Amino acid sequence: MIREKEQKAVSGYAALAILLLVLSASIYGFVQGVMQQDKAMIVGTIVAFVASLVMLAGLFVVDPNEGRVLQLFGSYVGTVKQPGLRFANPFYSKRRLSLRVRNFESAHLKVNDIEGNPIELAAVVVWRVVDTAEACFEVDNYENYVHVQSEAALRNLATSYAYDAHDDKQMSLRGHTSEIAEHLKTEIQARLNRAGVEVLESRISHLAYAPEIASAMLQRQQAGAIIAARQRIVDGAVGMVEMALARLEQNKVVTLDGERKAAMVSNLLVVLCGERSAQPVLNTGTLYQ
Repeated sequence: MIREKEQKAVSGYAALAILLLVLSASIYGFVQGVMQQDKAMIVGTIVAFVASLVMLAGLFVVDPNEGRVLQLFGSYVGTVKQPGLRFANPFYSKRRLSLRVRNFESAHLKVNDIEGNPIELAAVVVWRVVDTAEACFEVDNYENYVHVQSEAALRNLATSYAYDAHDDKQMSLRGHTSEIAEHLKTEIQARLNRAGVEVLESRISHLAYAPEIASAMLQRQQAGAIIAARQRIVDGAVGMVEMALARLEQNKVVTLDGERKAAMVSNLLVVLCGERSAQPVLNTGTLYQ
């Protein structure tokens, strides 16, 4: 793999001043050579003038957060990152490469989650180039490479998790956004290491069921939520009944046989698990009538 080499380029201001001085001197010498009919001076000043014009091609500007990748006849020389006017070999090709932080939002992808449900999702990826040599020479088009690999990682992520889960121990795309975002960032970074790109942040920006099953899945979510709520209600009611019976026996408020305990448990569960308020029943007889 080709690694980045930082190239130190001389100041372009000093080089520009020298070249302008040489150009002025060559023009003055050419005029003097013509006046004195000195062929050697004329030829020398012409050569100096042409050489100065060629050397002017070595001047280039580096913007902040930008790199210039230098190549000499196809061979990688180095990368200049110092901002300002710089000077290098005029025969170097100088490719401009941005080092700024960039972001893009993927298209809305239609994939199946781990349960086979068709869903739509999109992601926002924040990235930047950290190795200019890898970005230029290891992949054909690093920007397109980032987009394609990010969408591939997003598709793979969607097939690894369910859209939603009522079990707190099971990770889902909708219920564990921070963990899913970290997993997505790790997977995208693993794919982009070869391109000299660093992923700063990635997160899901759009998540929904596909239109053809959205209505059915909404009913399924509602049913699942009701079942989960009922399960919690029953667990709580059983605990409250156990606590009530234990307190009655501990404080010796009343002594109940097995049949009366069963009736009391039944009544308490009806009251605690019912959707309506309890209706009081007045017993005018004895405990057994």
